[in-house]
Amino acid sequence: MFYKSTRNSNLKVTSAQAISQGISEDGGLFVPESIPSLTLEEVEKIGKMSYSERAAYVFTKFLTDFTEAEIRYCTDNAYSTKNFETENIAEIAHLFDGTYMLELWHGPTCAFKDMALQILPYFLTTSAKKLNIDKKIVILVATSGDTGKAALEGFKDVEGTQIMVFYPENGVSSMQKRQMTTQEGQNVGVCAVKGNFDDCQSGVKKIFTDETVKKALADNKLMFSSANSINWGRLVPQVVYYISAYATLVSDEQIKLGDKINVVVPTGNFGNILAAYYAKRMGLPIAKLICASNINNVLTDFINTGVYDRNRKFYATCSPSMDILISSNLERLLYILTGDNDAQIKEWFGALAKDGKYEVSADVKAKIKEDFYAGFCDDNGTKETIKSIYDKYSYVCDTHTAVAVKVYEDYRRETKDETRTIIASTASPYKFSASVLEAICPDYKADDEYALVDKINELSDISIPDALADLKNKPVRFTGSIDRAEMSDFVMKTLGIR
Repeated sequence: MFYKSTRNSNLKVTSAQAISQGISEDGGLFVPESIPSLTLEEVEKIGKMSYSERAAYVFTKFLTDFTEAEIRYCTDNAYSTKNFETENIAEIAHLFDGTYMLELWHGPTCAFKDMALQILPYFLTTSAKKLNIDKKIVILVATSGDTGKAALEGFKDVEGTQIMVFYPENGVSSMQKRQMTTQEGQNVGVCAVKGNFDDCQSGVKKIFTDETVKKALADNKLMFSSANSINWGRLVPQVVYYISAYATLVSDEQIKLGDKINVVVPTGNFGNILAAYYAKRMGLPIAKLICASNINNVLTDFINTGVYDRNRKFYATCSPSMDILISSNLERLLYILTGDNDAQIKEWFGALAKDGKYEVSADVKAKIKEDFYAGFCDDNGTKETIKSIYDKYSYVCDTHTAVAVKVYEDYRRETKDETRTIIASTASPYKFSASVLEAICPDYKADDEYALVDKINELSDISIPDALADLKNKPVRFTGSIDRAEMSDFVMKTLGIR
């Protein structure tokens, strides 16, 4: 299995090269040259495995230059009760008849990013050894909240690596900020950026492709890589949990082998729902992929019209991890749907960079509509949904998961589709305690973050994760704030090059 760049189909690298490099030198994203198949018999077989074994089984289809022993080393170390508070790793809660919450937040940072970022350091260091890379790997991360902490925790004190995380100064929850700014580890750095997530993301991409910066790194035996979902090593672990969830529903006799399901994903950067799309293309019986956005609904408009237009007002919402107007992983989907047409991808994304807008062809629009449904939800709708779910089912969900539930309710009402459905629950409600409590108990007031956490604990049967409880007494290590134009200088100074 080789990997191509979405902007140069003639470029072919191994999975180890794709993972260690993170992004193609031409600015494109690495994609597998073909999507491997998965039979129903294999799905049934997967249902009898542990999560670590399930992951290893899927990875052997994509990471063919890794040995079986290398893959098992990665999965056994990443997916264990040492890192996750539950043996199942990805729990499934039955919300109501025929609807299931896929709880992806039982890892060390209480968000779905742990599912990938616990294993990415093993992928990356294993890849470096395979390729005989003798350089220190510098990982740059732009985060809208959850990726940053998950990456910091995953790469903390990993030999041969250094990691720097950039987050929007006023674009994350107070708990997310505290998770990052108190991060331990000798090889970690965190900095706020005066702007939004798109400013952070475009700033990191610019650094990646800056020839002067790359030469300076090479001269100092350093190299860049990424822990964002632009890195294939971040995306492929997310494919696993959709396959795993389906296999679990079959083994639990909730569905029959071969029954189709819908999948609902709250998404901003399009990586999490793209992983479900890859699972579908492999052969997993998925009917509709339901893309849920908050009021920054650029993806909703795109899926419904075929026009991607980031020239719009940006909103800071109570679901900040979705406050994104440039969805990087959409490039991978469009590359597939155009038949690997790299020239077309370069044209569209060149227009996005220049004018902030592009429109896909009629045949691509039609293909998108076949697989995807899109809707959005504002903050009022988000909080009303949190309250409704709590009142009906005594279930507390976070603000991002509530967006997904609301969009799914709209979908069912509009289509009358009663297909059994998995909703990706992406974060613990404790990470967004102020907004969650405002929804459930609007009269409850407290200035202290941990008073809010204690109140949610009182209202629910969800225990407070140790990883969040322990933050209360940790000292803040990182307080810096810079303009987007200063990001490159920050990186170079941190590395001691300037």
